[in-house]
Order: sequence, then structure tokens, then C-alpha cells
Amino acid sequence: MQVTSTSPQTIQKAAGESVSLGCSYTPSPSDIGELSIEWTAVSPDSTQADQMLMSYTSGTVHIHGTHAPAKGLSFAATDPSLGDASMSIALLSPAHSATYQCRVRKPPGVHTGKVSLVVLVNPSVPECWVQGGELVGEAVSLHCKSEKGSTPLKYWWRREGAGPTPAASTQNSVTGELRITNHSQSVAGFYLCEVNNAVGDEHCRINLKAKKPPNRAAVILGTVVGSLLLVFILLVFIGILYWKLSNRYRFEEEFSNDIVC
Repeated sequence: MQVTSTSPQTIQKAAGESVSLGCSYTPSPSDIGELSIEWTAVSPDSTQADQMLMSYTSGTVHIHGTHAPAKGLSFAATDPSLGDASMSIALLSPAHSATYQCRVRKPPGVHTGKVSLVVLVNPSVPECWVQGGELVGEAVSLHCKSEKGSTPLKYWWRREGAGPTPAASTQNSVTGELRITNHSQSVAGFYLCEVNNAVGDEHCRINLKAKKPPNRAAVILGTVVGSLLLVFILLVFIGILYWKLSNRYRFEEEFSNDIVC
């Protein structure tokens, strides 16, 4: 008995896709017993038994268990007895990530083959936002973050239609930050962030504006005028209070003199 895996030793697929794990076999002339085929999920713990998923015996297909790795399983061939024992898995999920073993037995011959399946989640549509006041002459940062997706996720910012990313900028492909140290009108415009991993990519875009900083002279003048006005109001309040207290004291003194007389 000779089993040949027609799939790569390790397969990467995106969640939601389907896959076929190849397993072809060729019996020898001396293999005359009853054919049986077994697909198992190999336990990562060598002290634990492998998990039986699907089998073929006496012309009948059996699906073993209702656990996640056993969902969506079927033989790729209509008749597995004709040399193709490949297993198909529909609608992949991360729970299907495992090392699978195909075991074909036709006494006295028996042989096995293994293939590892890694199911990855596509990046979700990222969120783009600006951190900073978008003021000309100051530093500003563009941020991009995808909430879902199998790691490692890589981020990349690019400018849309108006030339390359500013020279006075740095970007971090891990955190998704594009930092512009000296913002100006010339670097304003639409920016696109792309996030990707081994199985897919998504993107978001944002409009970076360039705002003129406030007139500092006007701000200083306003502060000075406001301070002087506050001092003037305080002085007027003190003057009025003093005048009232003086009048009250004079009235009390005159009233006291009238009583003595």
C-alpha cells in the first residue's frame, strides 16, 4: 500500500473558504483485504489520542462526532474506493486549524499521510483617524487599526493622487501610524491605509486637512485687553463698595449725634 499526499505539507486558507486535503493511494497486488479509510485530527499532545473525524468502510461514509473540526467534512471523490481518499472541508473556520492524518488500510497493506491546515481570518475593514489639531507647522499623526484579523497584520499608508508620502514623515507597519513632523498645506489631501495578512487585505481612507494656526498677536492682545478690563471692573467694584460703606458710616454717625441732642 502506498499513500501519496497531493497537497503541500502545510496549507494556509482564509476563513469562509473551502479546501481539499489530498490523499491518493495505490494498493499492491498482495493487498486483498477489505478497504478502510480514516481521517483523524492529530493531537498536539502526544499523550492524548488522535480525534477520529471521518471514515469509509464497506462502501459507507461515517462522520464521527459533532465537534467543530468535524463540521463540513466530506470525501472529495464520489467513490473513495477508486484510489482518491482526499477530504474536502467546506466553510472553513479557525477551529479547523490542525494537522490531519489520512490512513488507508487494505490488509495486509496499511499506510498514512499527513497535512497541516492553518485557517486565518481576513483583516476587518480598518478605522482611520487623525491625531492632532491638523495645524500648519505642527506635528500630526494618521492612525489605522483593524479590529479583526489573524496576525501578523501589516499596515501601509500612501497618498492618493497628489504625489508620494511626505518626505518629513515616518510610518510604522505594525502600529499603523503615519507621523508627519511638520504639517503644511502641501501635504494635505486624501490618504489611504491598507492592512493585509497572509490571506487578505482591506483599506480605509481619510482626508487630512491643513488648518492655519490662530493669530498669536491677536491672542496676546486679547489676553492683555481682557486682563485690563477685569482689573478695571474690579477697581470699579471696590470703589462702589467703598462709597457705600462710607455713606453708611456717615449716616450712622449723624443718627447717633441726633439722639444725643
